[in-house]
Amino acid sequence: MLANAPSLSARANLGRPISVAELFTIGIGPSSSHTVGPMRAARAFAGAVADRAVVRVEVTLHGSLALTGRGHATDTAVLVGLSGCAPEAVDPDRIPALVDAVRASGTLDLDGARPIAFDVERDLVFDRAFLPDHPNGLTFVATLADGGEERRRYYSIGGGAITEEGQEAARANIRLPFPFCSGAEMLALAAGQGCSIADLERANEAAWRPSAETDAFLDEVRAAMLGSIDRGMQQDGILPGGLKVPRRAKALHDKLVARGPRADPSAVFDWVSLWALAVNEENAAGGRVVTAPTNGAAGVIPAVLRYYESFVHGATRGGTRDLLLTASAIGSLYKKRASISAAEMGCQGEVGVACSMAAAGLAAALGGTPPQVENAAEIGMEHNLGLTCDPIGGLVQIPCIERNTMGAIKAINAAYLALHGDGSHVVSLDAVIETMRQTGEDMRTKYKETSLGGLAVNVVEC
Repeated sequence: MLANAPSLSARANLGRPISVAELFTIGIGPSSSHTVGPMRAARAFAGAVADRAVVRVEVTLHGSLALTGRGHATDTAVLVGLSGCAPEAVDPDRIPALVDAVRASGTLDLDGARPIAFDVERDLVFDRAFLPDHPNGLTFVATLADGGEERRRYYSIGGGAITEEGQEAARANIRLPFPFCSGAEMLALAAGQGCSIADLERANEAAWRPSAETDAFLDEVRAAMLGSIDRGMQQDGILPGGLKVPRRAKALHDKLVARGPRADPSAVFDWVSLWALAVNEENAAGGRVVTAPTNGAAGVIPAVLRYYESFVHGATRGGTRDLLLTASAIGSLYKKRASISAAEMGCQGEVGVACSMAAAGLAAALGGTPPQVENAAEIGMEHNLGLTCDPIGGLVQIPCIERNTMGAIKAINAAYLALHGDGSHVVSLDAVIETMRQTGEDMRTKYKETSLGGLAVNVVEC
């Protein structure tokens, strides 16, 4: 990939309308780009060839998907997707039995309907070589009864989104009343309309669906986020994958409850960290989470949202909706101008982006002006620049789970720093997004979701 050339993600998204329903999707863990995206790609391929006389399917995982695929459950995701299941609909508790059945029988129900022979050891290939267009590539080859082949290649470009090679990304036939592709355009529109960034986003969402449906969707996302926190605080035991990482959220929750109300400011840090920890332990266990904007960073925005509702006097449901709408507006800029894929950007593209989104959202919910909100987003990313993605064992556990607690705390700090100013600042959000993009392009591949560098090689697996 050429340094300083737009990433595949940016090429696919620049100028394309992006809805809040794309920024926040309800799916399963442990990874949006390595689990959710491959599952969608596999399901898309299965649907494309379901009416053909398929006798065999071979799947090759390339680059980052091969290097960390087993730890990120990419192999499992492909089997589930080929079986016709979607990440937003599949029951996480059903997945182990489905995968065990395929492995034991050597048979897979393609698109949930057509039984074909599938030998997991033979037909699921891990190719550590990187394809030129994106680090997360999948190649599917269906062998037909007449000896012919159907071959398709997909890329998982971050946040669960996929593109098919040779196919231009589908463009929604949507005309937004207030389109923007940069922070500068966003601020100019807000100033011209005399409105908030959340108001701009709400007006744009009205091009997709009635406002009442947008509110219902935002409330559904909120409920799913809080639900993942609550489930995570109730579970204990050891996370899957071999690192023997114990869940900590339940014990921390019980300790904080037993401690009772305290005026000690550390209580805020403890609770926010707990909420982020709970979500990402659920994600690491393959549970239901909200991709916000990725699974590896799924705990940041829920923890900040719960902070707003639990600790801010006068918090309202309208404020929560504004938080999510504003976060979505900021997230869309990262998708359009850079990438939210750790395989392209490192963890600055996941936890860094989530921190930026959460900081902006909280600043908006607290009554910040558009310039203050944009400043909060900029601060949130500026102090995550260069953050690498180096998961030990290819698992979304160390350092990923704790990193979400850091991202949530940093987002709250960024919001309040911005609110103490008048919105004027030296580094613009556009400048920091471009810096993130350039930093990601310059970052060595071993630090971008490959488990070939950093903590992944300097910590001995137990």
